[in-house]
Amino acid sequence: MQRLGARLDEVARAEEQKARAREPKRPAGGQSALGRAFRLSAEFIAGVAAGGLIGWSFDQFTGASPWGMIVFLMLGFVTGVYNVMRATGQLKLPSAGDDDGAR
Repeated sequence: MQRLGARLDEVARAEEQKARAREPKRPAGGQSALGRAFRLSAEFIAGVAAGGLIGWSFDQFTGASPWGMIVFLMLGFVTGVYNVMRATGQLKLPSAGDDDGAR
C-alpha cells in the first residue's frame, strides 16, 4: 500500500508539472496592456513637456518669445513620437554588429 501511495503521488506530481507547462506564458516584457499604454503615453507626454519647458526657459532668458516655445514644442513632439516608436519596436536602430558590406 505504501508503494502504491508513493507511486500515485509521483504520477500526480508529474501531471501537475505537465499542466503548468501547458499554461500560457506572459510576454517576455511581462507588461499588461494597461501598463504598456501608460508607459507609451508617459513617453510621449514627457517629450512634449520637456520641449515646452525648455522653450519657455529659452524665451525667458533671450526674450525671443514666442519663437523658442514654438520651436522647442515641435522638437518635443518629434522626440515624443520617436520615444514611442522606439518603445514599441517600430524603430529598428542599426546595431554595432550589423554591416551591410558598404565601406
